Amino acid sequence: MAQSTPENEKGLTEAAQEATVPVPAAAGGGPISHTIFRLARLHRMHVGHLLRRVGLYPGQELVMMYLWELGPQRQADLVRLMDSDAATMTRTVRRLEQAGFVHRRPSPTDKRASLIEPTAASHALRREVERVWSQLEDLVTAELSPDERTAALLTLERLEHNLAQATADLAGADHARR
Repeated sequence: MAQSTPENEKGLTEAAQEATVPVPAAAGGGPISHTIFRLARLHRMHVGHLLRRVGLYPGQELVMMYLWELGPQRQADLVRLMDSDAATMTRTVRRLEQAGFVHRRPSPTDKRASLIEPTAASHALRREVERVWSQLEDLVTAELSPDERTAALLTLERLEHNLAQATADLAGADHARR
């Protein structure tokens, strides 16, 4: 297996090199994809550690961010905003409700729907969640210049766009086959 880490002269410490995993030969044709996979896994692990301190699990903070910013939402709207599925969102909302961060109330315009809204307890949590995200951003972008941060963001947005387009194309092809 080939190592995915650059050589020492690229500025990585020994500890950082030890934290990387070898790239399996079968993934050799996709080194960027393999790196994205590893980065996403480490990012989720780290944010999970930081969020546990404030009583949340990864993903729950994103639901709360939308609720804080947009106000009460139907669960179906949260599914769309988060690009999630109904079952996952049901579990997430249930856990947030059990933790006292959201509550449901009937929708005044749709008798079949209920609105999910943040509680006072969740509003008290907002600063902590913002602090966690700032801390994570600082950690992820440590030692990057402002220009490098901008370039990284633009590159990641381009990669996201490429995958979103490919996903839309697959969905269109699947729909056409039916």
